Amino acid sequence: MPANPQRLAITVTLDYTLPCPASVLMQIAAARLPDQQVTMETLDIGGLPPAIHVAAHGGIGERSWLTPQSALQVFYQAEVEITREVVPLANLFADALTVLPADAIEYLLPSRYCPVDTLHAASMEMFGNLAGGAAVEAACDWIGSHLCYVPGASHGGTTAIDTFHSREGVCRDYAHLLVTLVRAIGIPARVVSAYAPGVNPPDFHALAQVWLAGDWHLVDATGMADPAQTAIVGIGRDAADISFLTIFGSAELNAQAVSVVLL
Repeated sequence: MPANPQRLAITVTLDYTLPCPASVLMQIAAARLPDQQVTMETLDIGGLPPAIHVAAHGGIGERSWLTPQSALQVFYQAEVEITREVVPLANLFADALTVLPADAIEYLLPSRYCPVDTLHAASMEMFGNLAGGAAVEAACDWIGSHLCYVPGASHGGTTAIDTFHSREGVCRDYAHLLVTLVRAIGIPARVVSAYAPGVNPPDFHALAQVWLAGDWHLVDATGMADPAQTAIVGIGRDAADISFLTIFGSAELNAQAVSVVLL
């Protein structure tokens, strides 16, 4: 355990108006993991019928079904203690593909926002001469030096190949591009939704996990989140698996706020 565990206070407020009743799949609760403990948690769903909780993608974290009629008002608070050991990526080797655990294999493959096959040649040309964590660090450094963080530069359909060409985006675009480039050189990688202090603007944050030396390791291509101070919410192949709200209908945003404070 780290000598100095990190403690976060998290507050989320969501306020939406719905023109018609809808089912909503929400994933905003910090996951309970061996290296992060949820020590306090409250969820107020504004008088809606009790939520139905189901396991999230990969069994990490929890999703909640809500059934609002005309309004969705959610208030979430939590305190999380993080005891995550963070090691330099450059020291980590890449596992042979034939010994990967079964649940890591899907994170080698193309997905909706991560067209691995399209970027394979470019990734091999840029990073194929490196191995393991050194290759991941090089891809992260390349993204950091070639992309500009521009709120509003992307939309719900933006893929990693779009970001590769436009050289701008937000955290999910950075994560999608890193995941795609890393998968293309044979290292499993997945997208992570999380809370972290220092994210600007404050919001739900997206970063990546890479499989090296027999375990998953957090990497943030934006450079805003410290893995030792990051509370994981969920994981997935790409943003489609980690959305904080999936509304099966339509809704209008009134207000949304995320606060993450290091205690």
